[in-house]
Amino acid sequence: MKTKEVILKSAEQFVKQELDSDRSGHDWWHIQRVRRLAVELARVENANLFVCELSALLHDVADEKLNESKEAGLLKVQHWLAEQKIDKRTIGEIMTIISTMSFNGGSNPSMETIEGKVVQDADRLDALGAIGIARTFIYTGWKGQLLHDPERDFRHLDYRSEEKTAIYHFYEKLLKIKALLNTEYAKQIAENRHQFMEIFLEQFYNEWELRDNMEE
Repeated sequence: MKTKEVILKSAEQFVKQELDSDRSGHDWWHIQRVRRLAVELARVENANLFVCELSALLHDVADEKLNESKEAGLLKVQHWLAEQKIDKRTIGEIMTIISTMSFNGGSNPSMETIEGKVVQDADRLDALGAIGIARTFIYTGWKGQLLHDPERDFRHLDYRSEEKTAIYHFYEKLLKIKALLNTEYAKQIAENRHQFMEIFLEQFYNEWELRDNMEE
């Protein structure tokens, strides 16, 4: 029977192998930040540390953005968990967390367990603040999307549409996250990160308008 420490170390190697070449902002360092946040939140919330840490490590291996489909990604993770000889109940908990934690336009149902709430909050916190801003531009650049287009209305487009801009992503997701967090501690962490994004957008629009004025 493998110890929890051995399984977590194996998970590190597995995730690094899967995401080592990622250039979309879902790389190993994103995983590591989410992992640390999940452990910190789990300790405050008295959640199962092992379930939270392992779920945080594995969550983007199954991401539909990085696989042929969501089903294919989930199957990959489930096979790996089975190979570790983890009990079926724990595998079920982890798979439920991973399969339901994504933002998906804010339409996913609420997480049922404290472990699910912790891991979801950890992942969402990494989409906020300076790092969240940086990841937004990395991802939209990776997808070949525009920086900003003030003359277009994107509200009618599907959440996964690639026609939208980096700046619009703040309004469809990032600025909504603070109100959607599950735990009080995560909400406290989010406060400064949310304010930083608001300051960034204000500065962005100031510079955008100044450029326009100089061209007139």
